[in-house]
Amino acid sequence: MKILLANINPALSDMELFLSQKYADSICFIKSKEELSVEILNIIEPTYIFFPHWSEIIPKEIYAEFNCVVFHMTDLPFGRGGSPLQNLIVRGHKATKLSAIRVADGIDTGDVYLKKDLDLSGTATEIFKRAGDLMKEMIVEIIEQNPLPKKQEGEVVLFKRRKPEDGNMADLQSSELVFDYIRMLDAKGYPHAFLETEHFKIEFTNANFESKDIINAHVRIIKK
Repeated sequence: MKILLANINPALSDMELFLSQKYADSICFIKSKEELSVEILNIIEPTYIFFPHWSEIIPKEIYAEFNCVVFHMTDLPFGRGGSPLQNLIVRGHKATKLSAIRVADGIDTGDVYLKKDLDLSGTATEIFKRAGDLMKEMIVEIIEQNPLPKKQEGEVVLFKRRKPEDGNMADLQSSELVFDYIRMLDAKGYPHAFLETEHFKIEFTNANFESKDIINAHVRIIKK
């Protein structure tokens, strides 16, 4: 059996290390879209290609030929679409499901291999680390038990991908929502929650409550 792992998120390095040790003779890693080609895959002949974090479109000629598995941070079909973590938190969700699905036509429409409970407390970095630990378990379970994916069931709810400007906290009216905005965008590579003046942009990370109405945070001030 050959396994491929396509990942661009450094927060999942622990998962990569674990899998490289457990499946040392059968796993390969992909870090760029150039490596994800039909020619290369036909040589490797992977049983599964796992995409724990991948920002590129997976071509149809690849997912139609190979078992491509992606992970989505909602209880699908609820929450199909972009920015699942942020969309869940701004809606007040404290927990979710991590869904492992087979790539298919349409966004997040594929059949489901597995679902696992995922706690949404902490910063985005902490949540991604927690999700990585779950992905590790799910990848092992899929490899070793080879479950048959099942059709998604339930009401379809679509999420819209959030934009950097959506992190502006100027109109927020509760301390809890300010805290949630800061923590849900507190991960490497994410545009952080911010406020703006005429001459400065002020970014916030590492938030914690000092009291019910007082939040401490790290601040980065950027001259426009």
